[in-house]
Amino acid sequence: MRYGHFDDETREYVITTPHTPYPWINYLGSQEFFSLISHQAGGYSFFRDAKMRRLTRYRYNNIPADAGGRYFYINDGGDVWTPSWLPVKADLDHFETRHGLGYTRITGERGGVRVESLYFVPVDENAEVQRVTITNTSDAAKSLAAFSFAEFCLWNAQDDQTNYQRNLSIGEVEIETDAPDGAAIYHKTEYRERRDHYAVYGVNAPIVGFDTDRDIFVGAYNGLGEAAVPRAGRAANSVAAGWYPIASHALAVDLAPGASATYTFVLGYIENAQDEKWADDAHQVINKTKAHELLARFATTEQTDAAFEALGHYWTDLLSTFSVRSTDEKLDRMVNIWNQYQCMVTFNMSRSASFFETGIGRGMGFRDSNQDLLGFVHLIPGRARERILDIAATQFPDGSAYHQYQPLTKRGNLDVGSGFNDDPLWLIGGVAAYIKETGDDGILDEQVPFDNDETLADSLFEHLTRSFQFTLENRGPHGLPLIGRADWNDCLNLNCFSTEPGESFQTTENQSGGVAESVFIAAQFVLYGAEYAELAARRGLTDVAAGARAAVEEMRAAVLSDGWDGRWFLRAYDYFGNKIGTDETAEGKIWIEPQGMAVMAGIGVGSGPRDTDAPAIKALDAVAELLLTDHGMVLQHPAYTTYRIELGEVSTYPPGYKENGGIFCHNNPWVIIGETILGRGGKAFDYYKRINPAYREDLSDVHKLEPYVYAQMIAGKEAVRPGEAKNSWLTGTAAWNFVTVSQHLLGVRPGYDGLVVDPQIGPEVPEFTVTRVARGATYEIAVVNSGVDGSRAKLTVDGVEIEGSTVPYAPPGSVVQVTARL
Repeated sequence: MRYGHFDDETREYVITTPHTPYPWINYLGSQEFFSLISHQAGGYSFFRDAKMRRLTRYRYNNIPADAGGRYFYINDGGDVWTPSWLPVKADLDHFETRHGLGYTRITGERGGVRVESLYFVPVDENAEVQRVTITNTSDAAKSLAAFSFAEFCLWNAQDDQTNYQRNLSIGEVEIETDAPDGAAIYHKTEYRERRDHYAVYGVNAPIVGFDTDRDIFVGAYNGLGEAAVPRAGRAANSVAAGWYPIASHALAVDLAPGASATYTFVLGYIENAQDEKWADDAHQVINKTKAHELLARFATTEQTDAAFEALGHYWTDLLSTFSVRSTDEKLDRMVNIWNQYQCMVTFNMSRSASFFETGIGRGMGFRDSNQDLLGFVHLIPGRARERILDIAATQFPDGSAYHQYQPLTKRGNLDVGSGFNDDPLWLIGGVAAYIKETGDDGILDEQVPFDNDETLADSLFEHLTRSFQFTLENRGPHGLPLIGRADWNDCLNLNCFSTEPGESFQTTENQSGGVAESVFIAAQFVLYGAEYAELAARRGLTDVAAGARAAVEEMRAAVLSDGWDGRWFLRAYDYFGNKIGTDETAEGKIWIEPQGMAVMAGIGVGSGPRDTDAPAIKALDAVAELLLTDHGMVLQHPAYTTYRIELGEVSTYPPGYKENGGIFCHNNPWVIIGETILGRGGKAFDYYKRINPAYREDLSDVHKLEPYVYAQMIAGKEAVRPGEAKNSWLTGTAAWNFVTVSQHLLGVRPGYDGLVVDPQIGPEVPEFTVTRVARGATYEIAVVNSGVDGSRAKLTVDGVEIEGSTVPYAPPGSVVQVTARL
């Protein structure tokens, strides 16, 4: 079943009913101001940090779902409704939501009135703009009362939800019914004391009333769907004093048949310097100069439309870096539009703010952000550079790192701490990807502090060296890396023996001794250790490079000896030295992570797809036999049915969910890449489609989440409801799937000295063309694909056959024609 459809021409997903299985959302904003918005106008806005600078409230874990957002109420002669359906839930004659790139358009019609609301965050503005057009589609004149609504959060989203004894006394607002370009309501809670920022919600038209007190607007014991002011058809002109501050503008809208009226609302964030905070000597009236300037930039519909057009150009320019044309429309739309779009969202949000993450508990992840780099570095390399330096500054002098940091302060999150021993190696991967994309090896000379302490600053290359050395210096009895609190799988907690309800597995380390080892980190070390060695060699550090390569080969040998179970790679050794992920056990026999990562690293690959004795072939064949389902590959099999104290959180989930036998979409791409390395492109493309949301659109009633972006997890074969997705949008799945499809299936990836062209996609896509902009030159790459396993492309560059798979980088401005024949 479908609940809408893709509109590839406009780069939108069109939702045609409010009754989707779960709220389907979009993200607005691409620099510092962001909003989440559902297809029913739910969600919230914040500046930079979803915890510390939250502008509006949202109620997670609520009944009904999707409670709180930016709403417009219509009172048409006593008939009260909302064009977003929620919160009033009055039946609509027509409903449509179009989620586009950085914008959402919601249209609702009832009783001869159509309301179209366009929501977007303009480029370089710290504001959400809402263009609302009300049209009389009937043959009689209409006199309508319309009411906007936004509920302010008291800035710190966690304190806002918990500290009621204080917060229900501090709310403050100011109201301008005669603002220079209409009317505006200002949220200034705590501005008198320690804050230098306030929020403004304005409209570019005269108003007939306002409300800023939620209890008065909604009415005692009412919900937002029964709000008293819209039902009364007139504003109460309430002024919030403590309690719950909101912003609502009341408009009188008189429309002849066929006539329309358009209004622009602006929800903005303003900061003032300390000596510019006030407009009066008594420090009672906030300085509104910057707010007036913001509202003036959207005072007319023409200005708003121009800003929206500029947003479209922004996304068109970004997405022109990589595109494909093939006979598979689902492949094209995911590569050209939605996968890259999701990569940008994960870059902006990491894992902090979605409809599954409240924006309170997590900041930017060290591991997460480095992996996200892989998916967006080609889009905005300058911001990728900045992100790398921010991440590296949260590393400790011994090479380990804070697991997360707060985006507002860019400092490590002490609540989560460190000890996740895969973290350091991801920095090498992120930096290598950046240098391959840009050629900017000068970044390695940048002085970067350790633990944000400038007195400890050293070169970025030294940070990579300490990442590399940290793994070497923290190995266990088999010469494999120690896992620490956890590796990539945060729920595999081999040093936390927890019997206390509510105790954190990730931050409680109650066992030590240097025994629990990770085969996954070992494979990761082989992969990214080789990148470190290459970077050292390119800096002329011959001895360093040689030593690194020797260490990599030593680790490769350790994986093949003590990390091999006979048919697949082991997952780990636990605190007692017992194997995890072995055929010797009844549950958790085989885990996906080391199979994919080891083959990506080239461990045990052998001579090709028919070398059945090669460990890599055996391992991925076992994946196909034991882990593969119609909905993707499960994380391990069989799932655990009892709590294993020595394994930690992974065994606390019911079988088939999350890390316990769920389809963790993040690591499916590692196996897909592994299959392309083996030359089995048909298998690789088959696996790619099983978790790709565009190919799952017809299963929307099963999948439940958005059919245009990846989910973190799909319920596995041992779950109660297999195929049901959770945790959409903010997942490393986005970056890794784009790397998979662009660099390995379509086979166009940046190298240090040129573009590598090595497609492996199987027979279903017999020909396609990739357009790739790299280092200022444009490459038009036409692929003719036999689909035969093991075949590799022969390249012609500007009419001349070349040896190998690397097309040398051309001067900026060049257009290079490449033909690849398999």
